[in-house]
Amino acid sequence: MGNHRQARSDVPPSLRPSRPARILTWAVLALALAYFLGPVYWLVLSSTKSNGDLFSTSGLLPADNHIAANYSALMSWTQGNFWRWVANSIAYSAAAGAAGTLLSVSAGYGLAKFRIPGKGAMQVALLAGLLLPISLLTVPLYLVFHGVGLVNTPWAVIIPSCVSPFGVFLGRIYVESSVPDEIIEAARLDGASEARTFFTVVLRLLAPAMVTIFLFIFVATWNNFLLPLMMITSPELKPVTLGLYGMMSYFNPQYGAVLQGALLGVLPLVALFLGLQRYWRAGLASGSVK
Repeated sequence: MGNHRQARSDVPPSLRPSRPARILTWAVLALALAYFLGPVYWLVLSSTKSNGDLFSTSGLLPADNHIAANYSALMSWTQGNFWRWVANSIAYSAAAGAAGTLLSVSAGYGLAKFRIPGKGAMQVALLAGLLLPISLLTVPLYLVFHGVGLVNTPWAVIIPSCVSPFGVFLGRIYVESSVPDEIIEAARLDGASEARTFFTVVLRLLAPAMVTIFLFIFVATWNNFLLPLMMITSPELKPVTLGLYGMMSYFNPQYGAVLQGALLGVLPLVALFLGLQRYWRAGLASGSVK
């Protein structure tokens, strides 16, 4: 607190925000906080209610505790597959994130540091890929994977999720700003091959960008619903999003159990963001100013 006051005193009076500006800023921040945390609060509260309480009580007020009953219903309706679905989502997202990150930074490094015929056209195609909804590619992808016999396998979800135009774009920007040509030339003069230069020198400089790209691909794979809906039919291979959707298709579903499943299913994402936030924040900040 003392450091904050000292920092404020170091700012010239002409540059300090006025009192109305500070009040407005705090009001906007409070509204933004309520906007983002309100649904989380509602989800936590609703996961403890029965169907009757969900429709008869306020969504912002607690009611009788039905956590155990909802969890029992969740396990019963999913035939004990719920935690397997969560594990499937983690496995699919982690595999796609790791492979997609390596693919993105490799492509970004090539576009940034090598003279490639048609590089300008590649970058235009890359930017066009950022504007293309992934849902448009789901049916063609299904036809391709059906033709090669990979439908209803984990690869049908992992392989398409590895491709990230945004990851390549961010990787190229970060390589241009963070990997000096002198380091690459020094490694070549020392006799290092291009592969060794990339894996032992370049990747260490790209750690913040790699974490950011990994998180984007991980979250996109986790939240992707249409692709596994088309590709996966076996209950044992479903991700948690597809499994919970199946619960909602039952007649008279137990909404409290579904909401508890949604809450438990999102906890790995929360843990991942909290554990890697200092890295992806650094990557985003570098990508925004370079």
